[in-house]
Amino acid sequence: MEELLREYLPVVIFIGICLVIALALMASAMIIAVRKPDSEKLSAYECGFDAFDDARMKFDIRFYLVSILFIIFDLEVAFLFPWAISLKEVGVYGFWSMMIFLGVLTIGFIYEWRKGALEWD
Repeated sequence: MEELLREYLPVVIFIGICLVIALALMASAMIIAVRKPDSEKLSAYECGFDAFDDARMKFDIRFYLVSILFIIFDLEVAFLFPWAISLKEVGVYGFWSMMIFLGVLTIGFIYEWRKGALEWD
């Protein structure tokens, strides 16, 4: 048992050093940071919401549509990498399966484009 603990000692030391560094960086940021909020800092950012407002306010759905589209196409890329690496093993069936998958995603993208979901007017 003592030998097992001795093997994990470098990992425990590494985790301890990481915690000390992380806490030191967070503490230094809290001590050194300048706290002068102005209108630019409190203005709406990418999501379009005010920084401090009522949680029950009406919101614009377009941000969520764009984020859902991003997730869909991000997942497409996540499927493309393993498929491209194992293309020799999956053969013709795997190739055409991915072409059908990409075709369905392309049709969905064209549909969203024509419906105006990507317009930000």
